[in-house]
Order: sequence, then structure tokens, then C-alpha cells
Amino acid sequence: MDFPFAVLVIVLCISCKQISVVQGDIGTATSYNPPYMPTKCHGNRQDQFPPGNLFVAVNEGLWDNGASCGRRYRLKCLSGNNRPCKEGTINVRVVDFCLKKPCPSTMVLSKDAFEAVSHSPNAKINIEYIQV
Repeated sequence: MDFPFAVLVIVLCISCKQISVVQGDIGTATSYNPPYMPTKCHGNRQDQFPPGNLFVAVNEGLWDNGASCGRRYRLKCLSGNNRPCKEGTINVRVVDFCLKKPCPSTMVLSKDAFEAVSHSPNAKINIEYIQV
């Protein structure tokens, strides 16, 4: 039995809407609280922090021997315990290296950045992120 081409296209389009396509990398995020200085990127310079305090410290995999300082990432919460995710994305700037050994997550978000993507301030969440 042959389907007409138009029917096949419609079936494929409906199927595609049910598939989630990942556009960036997948990782985890936790939060940290002040004091945020000094940082590994710019020490005690206040101007390193973007408006809204949407910044992160990154783990060894993203640190790139310090070349990640100032990089910007767009991220969103994907999942976590007790449905912590808020809708939408945020843009963050790398200002520090995660000093905890081992680092608890791919990115450690400032309190304000974490509150922008999650309802649960002490959660560990799964994130999607892409450099912008």
C-alpha cells in the first residue's frame, strides 16, 4: 500500500513535534552563595559580574585553563527531583573556577542565576547549555 507523498510529509511532521532535539551540551548545575570574590578570573574586580548577577563557576571540563573566563552560555533547566525547572533560558557569564574537589556539577550558578531557572534553591538540576 503506497501513501501519497503529502500524507507521508504530514505524518513525519507530526512525529517530529514529539521528538525533543537537543541543541547544546547536557550537564548539571548547583548553586553557590556570596561571597563571590575573589574569583579565579578577575580577582576582586566588581565589573566582572554581569547585570542581574547571572554568572557561574565552571568545572574542570569547561575551565579550559582559564580561557573560559568571560565566556557566555545560554542555559535552561531540563529536569531534577521534585520538578524544579522554571520555563525559559538565561544567559550567564563565566567568572570563576569551581574550587571544590570534586566539583559538584558542570556549572555552579550564582544564587540569582539559579533562582532564575529553578524553584528549588538547594537542588542539583540537569541543564542544557550552549556557548553564545
